Amino acid sequence: MSVMTMVKAINNALDIKLKEDSTVVIYGEDVGVEGGVFRVTEGLQKKYGVERVFDSPLAESGIVGTALGMAVSGLRPIVELQFEGFTFPAFNQIASNVSRIQNRSRGKFNVPMVIRFPYGGGINALEHHSDSPEALFAHIPGLKVVIPSTPYDAKGLMIAAIESNDPVIFMEPKRIYRAIKQEVPSEKYSLPLGKAKVIQEGSDVTVVAFGALIRECQKAIAMGEEAGISVELIDLRTIYPIDRETIRKSVRKTGRIVVVAEAHESFSVGSELIAIANEEAFLYLEAPPRRVMGFDTIVPLAQGEHYFIIHPDRIFYEIEKTFKF
Repeated sequence: MSVMTMVKAINNALDIKLKEDSTVVIYGEDVGVEGGVFRVTEGLQKKYGVERVFDSPLAESGIVGTALGMAVSGLRPIVELQFEGFTFPAFNQIASNVSRIQNRSRGKFNVPMVIRFPYGGGINALEHHSDSPEALFAHIPGLKVVIPSTPYDAKGLMIAAIESNDPVIFMEPKRIYRAIKQEVPSEKYSLPLGKAKVIQEGSDVTVVAFGALIRECQKAIAMGEEAGISVELIDLRTIYPIDRETIRKSVRKTGRIVVVAEAHESFSVGSELIAIANEEAFLYLEAPPRRVMGFDTIVPLAQGEHYFIIHPDRIFYEIEKTFKF
């Protein structure tokens, strides 16, 4: 076991797969010499050489397009796009080709590739550096979308993503890149994609969250415990495929659900989770499902970002409101 941050855990996962599988290659914007903006790939080029880990031009469509060619030709490329706001130049490749090749070829080609990038707010970043676009990718058939919340999960989910024969969008909440340290096994392990984790069991309210918001939910839940509210916390882990069964069982037990996510509220993953609660547990509900999400506006720049970011007080308010309905 080693104590790792999320940055170190992902780096360790990449290291393990580069070592054991010669078809794995890593490239993207500044990932080679510099090790990426957040140093997630630091040291890997020096260890495995410029043919396995290398820098690319600042051309996101070209990065994803070439990775698709590599994937259908027998490699397992892992590409980094520098920030979530820089995924949009590559969106045509992702939506029109990466997600469709397996269906287009009637199963002749698989697309074992990972597109990873940091996302989310909370670090006082520039425009195009603080959004949470997971719903855009989850809406596209043919993609898996993964968001870890801890170093342990980040390593296990990354290894599973690399070994998947489907394209995986791996979104890394940069606010907690180095905010959490956790004991993580040094050896290889993987976590199943599409399976949520019940972090804490409870009987009164189900809270579903993912990524950086798990920590904020835990703070809010502590406030709830002081108020006598028993909260069950579910970490979604994988946005798509979504774990309907875990959500169904929990909501049928508690009769209440609060969804917490950083993205804009309208047409969101939060909306999908509320739909699942209604479809799978409607007759068990004792209160209207609620969402605690970002406002439907562009994420403010540094001076106003704290108005947008979700804090534990706001989460607790909705938990208590739901409990007392």
